[in-house]
Amino acid sequence: MRIIARKTLVEYWTANPRSEEQLKAWYAEADSASWTAPADVKAKYGSASILKDGRVVFNICGNEFRLVVWINDDFSTIYIRFIGTHSEYDEIDAQTI
Repeated sequence: MRIIARKTLVEYWTANPRSEEQLKAWYAEADSASWTAPADVKAKYGSASILKDGRVVFNICGNEFRLVVWINDDFSTIYIRFIGTHSEYDEIDAQTI
């Protein structure tokens, strides 16, 4: 999968070092993945929340952080839409961000 934009993750883990190791691990796994359907994501990440229209919410660091992405299966591309603490996530609409 192609991930847009890694820079967002790097900036986040630079500001929040506790998230770095797991965000790097997620990036490496997603980068080498070949997900073609939501079921593929759930098979790898059972705790991921599948939303409408290709949106997926990943729990990072035991749900301390949330990562919201939009997966475009047709182009094998993942777009980073949001990364933040669980409380910051509660303030957004993951479906529209």
